[in-house]
Amino acid sequence: MTRNSKLRTRRHRQTGVALLEVLVSILLFSLGVLGLIGLQARAISLSVDAEDRNRAALIANEIATTMWISKSVTVATGAGSDWEARVKDQSKGGLPNGEVSVTAVAGITNSADVLIKWKAPQRRDSEAKSQLKTRVTLPPT
Repeated sequence: MTRNSKLRTRRHRQTGVALLEVLVSILLFSLGVLGLIGLQARAISLSVDAEDRNRAALIANEIATTMWISKSVTVATGAGSDWEARVKDQSKGGLPNGEVSVTAVAGITNSADVLIKWKAPQRRDSEAKSQLKTRVTLPPT
């Protein structure tokens, strides 16, 4: 076998290597893009959760303010109350599937727990509701 024929045989075996390298690089690039899309979706979900928690904290703060102004831990949050309507009305800063309750703390005078629960629409039915619980204790009168 001559030297020229050996070179031709070697070149013939390497045909298509560049195409294979391009296909592998496209595959790796596609996996990277899919990973970025997944990260973006997760970031959006966490942002929505943070926004809901912020709204729940603001509502709990307003309930606590009402308690301080009225100097009583008794606040109507049952069915048909203004607070229940406010928590459920998303157009006015409420929460998706929101619920609110205020219960007096046993053994501590002038103290109540404010519990706000909600469930974001993107969550599955099997997942538990998110909740924010805060305790308000008024000074003795």
